Amino acid sequence: MSNDDIPVFLKALIREAEIRRDYTGNEQINTIYFGGGTPSLLEVSELANILESLGRYFTLSEDPEVTIEMNPDDVTERYLKDLKKTSINRISLGIQSWRDEDLKMLNRRHTGLQAVNAVRETIGSGFSNVTVDLIYGIPGMGVSAWKSNLDIAFSFDIKHLSAYHLTVEPNTVLGRMKEKGKFEEVGEEESISQFNVLIEKSGAAGFIHYEISNFGKQGYFSVHNTNYWRQVPYIGLGPSAHSFNGYSRQWNIRDVKKYIKSVNAGKLSFEYEELDARARFNEYMMTSLRTMWGIDLDYIEQTFDKEGYDYVINLTRKFINYGMMKQQGNHMVLTNQGKMISDNIISEFFMP
Repeated sequence: MSNDDIPVFLKALIREAEIRRDYTGNEQINTIYFGGGTPSLLEVSELANILESLGRYFTLSEDPEVTIEMNPDDVTERYLKDLKKTSINRISLGIQSWRDEDLKMLNRRHTGLQAVNAVRETIGSGFSNVTVDLIYGIPGMGVSAWKSNLDIAFSFDIKHLSAYHLTVEPNTVLGRMKEKGKFEEVGEEESISQFNVLIEKSGAAGFIHYEISNFGKQGYFSVHNTNYWRQVPYIGLGPSAHSFNGYSRQWNIRDVKKYIKSVNAGKLSFEYEELDARARFNEYMMTSLRTMWGIDLDYIEQTFDKEGYDYVINLTRKFINYGMMKQQGNHMVLTNQGKMISDNIISEFFMP
């Protein structure tokens, strides 16, 4: 999408908000998230216009969490100063690594120095709720370099960290490089070592490991993502955006021009999936087991009756015996050992 297309796109985005104002019923909106693509390419006045429009069409809570994703090379003192004049109160910086060799491998535009300056400037501009993204399991980045990356991150007064293991997807730049033999993915033993370092260093820095890939200071967990993991309905606006109302989910078409055309015609184009009891059970397993709150047995019994409750109890016994899960009150949660193979454990909980 070129800069000339942005005004037309923003008009369609606001029109979609108007069309879908009743999607979440009378639910209050307590989080707004500008993500996907590069929202920081928008002028602050454009962001402010979107926020004003959302306030017209939806019932917002008194002090919603409002996040914007930013690339380090888009961070400027002027832009941050203007953002402070809006209701945006949380900045998510896509750092990925402080090392130039890692950034080059990941095909990122910014440098390590730009990443450092971006965090300094963001915190220095008065934003108290700053989160950074880091990636581990990068070829060529051993445990020592990963420790250094974490030390640098925690040297700043950040309140939240998202740390993801590198995944190499087919038909991507990294995927094609792997096919050509230009690098090998990090082995399982190395990945586990880096994950253990992540848990150890984040805990020592006062961060709570509240989701597999997310760590926050007390009072600074991501409200937006926590709502998602706890099955709170949400609405997504724009091309490819997903929405969930508790019983179904839908996702907008990907093509920007087709999206704009359909919205301007007053009829949004999207795909739709009705969620039966089994699908809702599996979604709950997929999201809840990733968090520190785990499976709420009361919720399972109330929502999915005795069949769902017995199914969960029988499975958790096995993983408790293996040391992969533990019971905390009426919740079943993964141990640190279980978190290392969380995807495998979660898949076993899916009801056939």
